[in-house]
Amino acid sequence: MAELQRTLLLVKPDGVQRQLVGRVISRFEERGLKIVGLKLIHADRALAEEHYAVHRERPFFKGLVDFITSSPLVAACLEGPNAIAIVRAMNGATRPHEAAPGSIRGDFAVETAQNLVHASDSPENAAAELALWFRPEELLDYSREIDRWVLAPED
Repeated sequence: MAELQRTLLLVKPDGVQRQLVGRVISRFEERGLKIVGLKLIHADRALAEEHYAVHRERPFFKGLVDFITSSPLVAACLEGPNAIAIVRAMNGATRPHEAAPGSIRGDFAVETAQNLVHASDSPENAAAELALWFRPEELLDYSREIDRWVLAPED
């Protein structure tokens, strides 16, 4: 079985306002990923600035922070084999006009500034981002009956 990973998915304020949360989350569930953390949150500036700290010196930093704090968003922790790569592929390219049809951005987004979703890009960033958005006790370990149909058996 491939490496079991946890990753952060954010359905950004535009996804919440456009009532796409259920459609977005259901895609990951249908793929076979497990939701191990989920919450609706209105991010404050401190959290947003920490989340986007890597972009602090970029000219678009203020716009990112303003946008992510403009309305509630949904934070999810998804778990599964190769979850980081799977979630990023399902989200599609950052620029919606480059996103493949069938991806979330390819199907629902038009502008880069309103591209609906965020996902961690590496195991290190997934761990750091999950620690920003979730307390340890908010992430659950549990088994699902369907896992025997989704995951390869352990040897």
